[in-house]
Amino acid sequence: MTRPITSIDQSLSGLAWRWRGGNMDFGAQAADAAPDQQMPDQHLGDDLVDQLLLSRGIDRAELDRHRRPTLREFLPDPSIFRDMDKAAARLADAITAGEAIAVYGDYDVDGATSAALLIRFLRLCGSDARAYIPDRLLEGYGPSGAALVRLGAEGARLVVTVDCGAMAHEALAMAADAGVEVIVVDHHKCSAELPPALALVNPNRLDESDEAAAHGHLAAVGMAFLLAIATARDLRARGYFAGGPPPDLMGLLDLVALGTVADVAQLRGLNRAMVAQGLKVMARRENTGLAALIDASRLGRSPSCSDLGFALGPRINAAGRIGDSGLGVRLLTTPDADEAMDIAARLSQLNDERRAIEQAVQEAAETALAQAGDRAVHVLAGSGWHPGVIGIVAGRIKEKSGRPTLIIALDADEAGNGKGSGRSIAGVDLGAAVIAARAAGLLIAGGGHAMACGLTVAPGQIGALQAFLDERLARDVARARAAQTLLIDLSLAPRGLTPDLVNTLEMAGPFGIGWPGPRVAIGPVRLVKCEPVGQDHVRMVATGNDGASFKAIAFRAATTPLGQALLHGHKGRRFWLTGRARIDDWGSRPAAELHVDDAAFAD
Repeated sequence: MTRPITSIDQSLSGLAWRWRGGNMDFGAQAADAAPDQQMPDQHLGDDLVDQLLLSRGIDRAELDRHRRPTLREFLPDPSIFRDMDKAAARLADAITAGEAIAVYGDYDVDGATSAALLIRFLRLCGSDARAYIPDRLLEGYGPSGAALVRLGAEGARLVVTVDCGAMAHEALAMAADAGVEVIVVDHHKCSAELPPALALVNPNRLDESDEAAAHGHLAAVGMAFLLAIATARDLRARGYFAGGPPPDLMGLLDLVALGTVADVAQLRGLNRAMVAQGLKVMARRENTGLAALIDASRLGRSPSCSDLGFALGPRINAAGRIGDSGLGVRLLTTPDADEAMDIAARLSQLNDERRAIEQAVQEAAETALAQAGDRAVHVLAGSGWHPGVIGIVAGRIKEKSGRPTLIIALDADEAGNGKGSGRSIAGVDLGAAVIAARAAGLLIAGGGHAMACGLTVAPGQIGALQAFLDERLARDVARARAAQTLLIDLSLAPRGLTPDLVNTLEMAGPFGIGWPGPRVAIGPVRLVKCEPVGQDHVRMVATGNDGASFKAIAFRAATTPLGQALLHGHKGRRFWLTGRARIDDWGSRPAAELHVDDAAFAD
């Protein structure tokens, strides 16, 4: 007898499958129906989209505004954030007086898009601001006091830091002593004592109001966009735009979308609205650099939300990880099509090099993991590991192990200290733990947010850091792992997996962290073909009792228990497969395929 979805308590990945939100309206009907009755046409369209929104916690009265998220519905008054009006007034003063302004950004996608957004905005306002992106290896994360002082000496008496600065007490004190005013625009966790900035705009300040703190999930680029709105409003009140139209702020949302998705910010509320509108702006190809990057990525169509995270974002990140950290901002701010094409091609080359470096570090980290024993948090360190890829590797190890993971590159600076990057699991605040470890004297530097962190640590303190994190987070990790289930939105027979279904599911998007894409379960099926392909992927062709077949692929799964069970245990067995339904447009006509997250035996 076939096992229904709700009785799968242990899949091939060791997870229980449950209906998302406890709502089985569509899934139960599809699972219990005869094969030729799975997903009838009346289930497509508005009813299914509403079901997806309801299962993600949206009240029925709020369905309309969440179905088509717009800025009009979700944008707050920027003035709710502490120091926002002070920062906007100072920027407006600098613009009207023609002062030199420098924008100091982090070297990742959020930092690059935040810096590019402010520079493009300032140029629209008639101010020719310059960008400064630190070298990841030579300067490390966060504002450098020496760099801030140097920017001041070169004429920029006002510096805006983006995606960094919330914990830069020493650097900002150096800038203040040198007469350099600094506006900090950040989203990382803050300590109770704030650095000596002219203004610090951050929804995660401990002294923020509840209304502002509710936007703590915004990426730095989202906060930069709000600062641009506040500054334009201040300038408008001064009559600055009396001689012409004000800047088109909506045209900057393509940068907001890219930075938000690439920084893995939660796509709910305002973030989801900004990304939804930003994708529309991106499709118009008005940003010369972004258009060149899309072409270099060989997308051949307007980017989707997943393309931002897996095609465009990694290319910009590659510059900060292993190349020239300023390439991303140059690309996103240049009006020159030829220059944009050259930079985009260079970023694609760097991304290929990054993949090779990443693979070597991941193999070494997995060897260290096998010797690490049973830990609440994996702290893995090694010499020769490239600091530019440790964040990616931390994410990979976290996904495979199901535990928060820190990857530390030893001898990463002249003093022989280690540079670390961490990724967490839902329900475990790794950033807060790292800040606590710094306060306890275990780290030279460190900070982050719930799901990601960065740190600098002396080699002799790594063991103590491991013990500290284990003790602090063991209970949270155990609770989070015990609660781990795979949530299913609907089930269907193979014949129900169609391009029309995929397009309907996408109407509830854009999807990302905090607003998960619909997960469908398809079965029972037999695997008529199953083989390893590429780098650790498993490709399948599945067929069901209804006579229909479909393609499926499980990415980076060949060496996992799931992949091994599919590769070596599929003959004579029937399965349920679950994952994201996608469009495969490689053939002469589009077809639907499944990107597999998990599988379970159906008999």
